[in-house]
Amino acid sequence: MAAAAAAKIVEVRETTRVERIGAHSHIRGLGLDDSLEARHVSQGMVGQVSARRAVGIVLHMIRDGRIAGRAVLLAGQPGTGKTAIATALAAALGQDTPFTSMAGSEIYSLEMSKTEAITQAIRKSIGVRIKEESEIIEGEVVEVQIERPASGVGTKVGKLILKTTDMETVYDLGGKMIESLLKEKVQSGDVITIDKATGKITRLGRSFARARDYDATGQQTRFVQCPEGELQKRKEVVHTVTLHEIDVINSRTHGFLALFSGDTGEIKPEVREQINGKVAEWREEGKAEIIPGVLFIDEVHMLDIECFSFLNRALENEMSPIVIMATNRGVTKIRGTNYKSPHGIPLDLLDRTIIVPTQPYDEKELREILSIRCEEEDCQMSDNALTVLTRICKETSLRYGMQLIMTSSLIARKRKAHEVDVEDIKRAYQLFFDEGRSVQFLREYQQEFMFNEMDDKEEMEIENN
Repeated sequence: MAAAAAAKIVEVRETTRVERIGAHSHIRGLGLDDSLEARHVSQGMVGQVSARRAVGIVLHMIRDGRIAGRAVLLAGQPGTGKTAIATALAAALGQDTPFTSMAGSEIYSLEMSKTEAITQAIRKSIGVRIKEESEIIEGEVVEVQIERPASGVGTKVGKLILKTTDMETVYDLGGKMIESLLKEKVQSGDVITIDKATGKITRLGRSFARARDYDATGQQTRFVQCPEGELQKRKEVVHTVTLHEIDVINSRTHGFLALFSGDTGEIKPEVREQINGKVAEWREEGKAEIIPGVLFIDEVHMLDIECFSFLNRALENEMSPIVIMATNRGVTKIRGTNYKSPHGIPLDLLDRTIIVPTQPYDEKELREILSIRCEEEDCQMSDNALTVLTRICKETSLRYGMQLIMTSSLIARKRKAHEVDVEDIKRAYQLFFDEGRSVQFLREYQQEFMFNEMDDKEEMEIENN
């Protein structure tokens, strides 16, 4: 018998949320104090004090709703933390403020027009906080009386006695309410709420007055206080959705299921106009509140002149989010034209932006970033190895150095070492080329490759160097 009982025992493991380690998974916020001064190392952010302070001011303007319809441009060299700052801003805003992230090149791979893709991204970044008031009955169940017909056929009738600390009332029950009570297994001593509009019954828990009924309760039983005041109350329910979600629900015959299918397609302008009008009505009546979120466009120089023109016009709309763009380009051609402009962005759009520059990291900051990434990737590294890796980052790039953390960790694990040493860093450095050494390799062995587009003048310059 004992063996049979043991065989029936099933191990239940606690399921925890597992997050992948990404390039910016260590970032928890902007790392600012109450006076908006940037701490040198805080919440995963290192250095870029001036840029973080500027974005901190933008953060406060977003929270106050004072920067809608404007744009911010993060401009700096590759590997200076532009995307990291945008990720930190998203973390600082929290879950309630919509944050949409996209790359400039994304719009060319979608099965819809470029302007429709930008419109959907914009409307994903605007939240609507809808407030609803519903009447509920909340109280502790004193007694449930259900009378069944003697023949077993026919409608059931019953009574429900509810009480609060101030009053007690008897309610006559119909068939549907009796079915709901039986389904929820409501019994004396339960604290319940009944939505008057839908008739939905929710069990909040057991009353503290029944806490001594050990035999009738299990370990998972939740005890709550008996409600105070009136039995009938008005309760405000708040839902937060994005404008794009409302668009999708109203533009498909199968309604909200379109949100799960992923194939939203293009949405008609007439649908959006009706939704904008309805949301405006809700705002006037005090039922809804607009939450201007953030649209982050990385590699914004990849947008063409049509997209820039559309984005410039969209910023003038009152229903527009805060647009934060990032680019690592200098003076270059605007995509789709032969004209050159700073950062590859048209001048009329640049006039609308406040530009936040990012600076290259110094050696001390590089070491601190690598140290944080080692901790994030669960890699033990000696001080000497960290010093060598910092010098490699200084000579090559931060991104290349970050790639060597895990590769050198695997090399160290292969020799059964618990800590990455200088030899492991050197071995990884020899195995994996950085950009500079890769270019040098191509120059030395260009004739042996299938296609060689370097002319004689370029070859002579390489030989002279």
